[in-house]
Amino acid sequence: MINGAHPRTRMIHYRTEVGDAQPAVTPLFQSSAFGVGSPYFYTRKNNPNIAEFEEAVCIMEGAAHGVALSTGMAAIKVCLDLVRPGQTILLSGLLYGCTVKLVKRHCERYGIRLALRDLSVKDFQLDAEEDVAMAFFETPTNPFLRTIDIAAVAARVKARCPNALVIVDNTWATPVFQRPLECGADISLHSATKYLSGHSDVMGGVVLTNDAELAELIRQERFYSGMVMDPFAAWLLRRSLNTIYVRLEEQGKTTERMVAYLRTLPKVAEVYYPHIDGTQLTGYGGIIFVQLREESGESFSKIVSNLSCFGSGTGMACVSSMIAQPYTGSHASMDDAEKEAMGLNRGLIRFCFGLERPEDLMADLESVLGPSSTRQLETASRV
Repeated sequence: MINGAHPRTRMIHYRTEVGDAQPAVTPLFQSSAFGVGSPYFYTRKNNPNIAEFEEAVCIMEGAAHGVALSTGMAAIKVCLDLVRPGQTILLSGLLYGCTVKLVKRHCERYGIRLALRDLSVKDFQLDAEEDVAMAFFETPTNPFLRTIDIAAVAARVKARCPNALVIVDNTWATPVFQRPLECGADISLHSATKYLSGHSDVMGGVVLTNDAELAELIRQERFYSGMVMDPFAAWLLRRSLNTIYVRLEEQGKTTERMVAYLRTLPKVAEVYYPHIDGTQLTGYGGIIFVQLREESGESFSKIVSNLSCFGSGTGMACVSSMIAQPYTGSHASMDDAEKEAMGLNRGLIRFCFGLERPEDLMADLESVLGPSSTRQLETASRV
């Protein structure tokens, strides 16, 4: 029954073999070394908790191989190391700020060409002289949640450069709603710190592929660089996966209601929410962007100080709701010109909806973005 069941069911029931004890939950193997005959040998190479987390994510995303790493940025770094000097990385123009900085630094250091393109448009530029070794993007994009057609990008890039790797950061869509490998991607990766954890209490990354050689190269890089995931982090992440479908179903419902509500508020100029085509992206939940009217963007700190249901830290995709200003937060590492090229200004706000009652979130936002909020904020600022 389990073998033919839905990925949600198979993932929940999957366990690493730990002998005859048959615990309901795989225990924590907080050990750096194992016996000579063990398949794990040394935790810098692998560990039972890491292996179980990897396989659970593979089941969800339909991948043959998974490699867990210390953070999402480490997952990106091991992929960048697959590109050789003189080759080109085709990079989405809409991407997490630290990812852009990491790729630019990597390219400058190793003599790799960088081509920034808007991959959300079908006729994106692809120069004939570019030896594209890798196309890297998030979809939905960060920011603005635009859809990048994975199959179309893969087909176009590989028609010009058959050996190019198509890599999709699937963090925000999650394996619940998007499976990039089935759409033509060579690698799908996640910051497990976000939805795979869902509780803002652990960090990690994971790289997924159907290519055994690629998986082995990444495993070797993880081993020699020491970027392996910590066993306790893997144990916590494995625990969190058991509730990811339920969490995202609830967060998806809340997000739909909050999008409709935010579009009625006078201080909101635009709400960005991804297009769910039912094929590549089958659903969505949690993170949206809101463009405030110009006068509201400068008052972000006042807005935050008058909210009670929204945290303002760097966390997201967790059980509690969060608010952030990408200009000074997720994309702070980019200079003003880079932000302007991205279309990013101080009036763009990111909301991450958790598991609170939507009515409570609406009441909270009404106090700072509703019709009577201007007088309330002015009064609060004088106190």
